[in-house]
Amino acid sequence: MVRQAAFFDLDKTVIAKSSALAFSRPLYRGGLINRRAVLKSAYAQFVFLAGGADHDQMEKMREYLSSLCRGWNVQLVREIVAETLHDLIDPLIYDEAASLIEEHHAAGRDVVIVSSSGSELVEPIGEMLGADHVIATRMAEADGLYTGEIDFYAYAGNKASAIRALAGVEDYDLEQSFAYSDSITDLPLLEAVGHPYAVNPDRALRKEAVAREWPVLVFNRPVQLKQRSSALTVSSRPVLAAAAVGAAATAAGLVWYAAKRRSTTA
Repeated sequence: MVRQAAFFDLDKTVIAKSSALAFSRPLYRGGLINRRAVLKSAYAQFVFLAGGADHDQMEKMREYLSSLCRGWNVQLVREIVAETLHDLIDPLIYDEAASLIEEHHAAGRDVVIVSSSGSELVEPIGEMLGADHVIATRMAEADGLYTGEIDFYAYAGNKASAIRALAGVEDYDLEQSFAYSDSITDLPLLEAVGHPYAVNPDRALRKEAVAREWPVLVFNRPVQLKQRSSALTVSSRPVLAAAAVGAAATAAGLVWYAAKRRSTTA
């Protein structure tokens, strides 16, 4: 049976901030970065939200963040994310995005989060949102520490390749599927589906969307999920595993691919 899916970029599409940069202060408190790094990430966040970061700037940011995490304890990062996730991310979820996720699930479609941020960040966020799969950047590990190298960079064309691979595993009809993003770097992702949507688009994507007559959506109502009386927070659908697709990293920095396939046993 051919199925459908809805693919959501994360930063500025589902949440009103960069997921990677949002965790700079908890990482500082955990002793993983210094005050200078916190201030630098705050500036990067400002540039990101202002929509002024081009491809080259984002690449420099990615290189900085990947080198910054060299030698970090992987388990410690996961613990910090788990402890601070709801306080940091829950208030940033766009109500409009949460409603769309609910609507796609109600229509029988799988929901897939596709983000350049690291899997340690994106997987818990995906679970909180009730996503069925997650595609994110994956950092290389050795002896429980990050090496500073990137195994999979979930960015630009790599996102499109990843969803095609996932579609092959899950029998998604991409021509009948949906995709949502704010950035021109996700043009390959939007082109890969039959129903692309530009959400809070940057200038270049807005121009492209108008030229192609793609719908343009404006999300501007961040809301706490726990305050929404909806199936999104009740269903607690697991983030499912799928076949590994490859390697990539993100526009904002650390992000890895980790799609999880639905388990049929308890």
